[in-house]
Formats: sequence, structure tokens, C-alpha cells
Amino acid sequence: MIQTATKPLTFEEFAEWKPENARYELHNGEIVEIAQPPGKHEEVIGFLASKLTLEFVRLKLPYLIPKQALVKPPENESAYSPDILILNRPNVASEPLWKKFSTVIQGASIPLVVEVVSTNWQNDYIRKVGEYELIGIPEYWIVDYLGLGGRRFIGNPKQPTISVYQLVEGEYEVSLFRGNDRIESPTFPELNLTAQQVFQAGLTGDTD
Repeated sequence: MIQTATKPLTFEEFAEWKPENARYELHNGEIVEIAQPPGKHEEVIGFLASKLTLEFVRLKLPYLIPKQALVKPPENESAYSPDILILNRPNVASEPLWKKFSTVIQGASIPLVVEVVSTNWQNDYIRKVGEYELIGIPEYWIVDYLGLGGRRFIGNPKQPTISVYQLVEGEYEVSLFRGNDRIESPTFPELNLTAQQVFQAGLTGDTD
């Protein structure tokens, strides 16, 4: 991530300014440009998005995965651009920032959000866990396919891990999945997908 040198902005100032041809987030009024990720990162996102889409289509759920929508915590001047954001279409109609800024602020609009870890792992494990919990997002995945996160989050020795945070009585509880563990998703309890299949995803990866 590249943090830009600028005065603190409100969310609306950021949303009016944000160009369409690059990916930016707002962290407490600070504009942060998200650097172009490596190919493997994009392969993991593409694989997961396709699997999750197949699952909610199979279940006939009214969900969609937007391309550039933002998630804004209601308590501060921040806005995040998740790697995968699943939206509940019926609730989006009640989102006050959706029509103008394609931004959601209500946990009821977001069944599941996914972040794929890059070098700025602290944002995913510390900043966004707290913010997504406050919004009330029921389920949050951190896909750490390189095992970059801190040992207090993924254990010692560090290894590729998928952390699934589930909102229970307003607080996140986390389950860790590695290797051939089947990912247990509260949103998609019948999802048949292992951590290793996600880690091996890609144009040349074996995901069978």
C-alpha cells in the first residue's frame, strides 16, 4: 500500500475524488492507494469468488459480488475496498450511500467479506477485524496463502491459514483452517472447499 500525502478527508470528499481506474481506501481520513497485487493474489481472489458465486446461485440466495463497492464504518471517516464483497441485494435498497457512492454501511447488507493477505497484513488482522466487527458483518475471511500474518493470529510456526471470523453476540470468534481442513462457513454451511484448494488456486494450480 502507498499512503498519499494529503490532508484528512471526509468520506464524501474521498468518494467524490476517487478515480475509477485505480483502487483506493480511506483510513481515518487518510487516502491509501492499494498497489497492484501479484498474479497469485488475483488468482486466489478469482477462484474464491467463482466458488462462492456458484454456491449462492445454487442456493438461490439474492446475493451479488460487486466490482468496486466500498464498505464504510459508520463511526469514522474510513472506507474499505474488500477483495471479495458479497452483498444481500434486498437490504442494499435501504443503504443511504449506495445509489450515489456504491457504498454500504449496514452489516445486514454484507453476509460475507473476504480479504486476501498481502504485505500489509496488519490492516487485515487488526484494523479491518475491528471495523468489520463494529459494522456487524456476520462473517469475515482472511485468506493468508503465504502465511504472512503475525504468530498471534496464525500460530507458530507460521503457515498458510484461512481465518474465518463469525459474529457471535456482537463479537468475532475465529476458526483457523489449514491444509486439507474443510472451510466451515456459517453463511455457506454446505460449501465443499478445503484450505489447500484455495492456496493452490491459480492458472497453473491443481485445485481438484
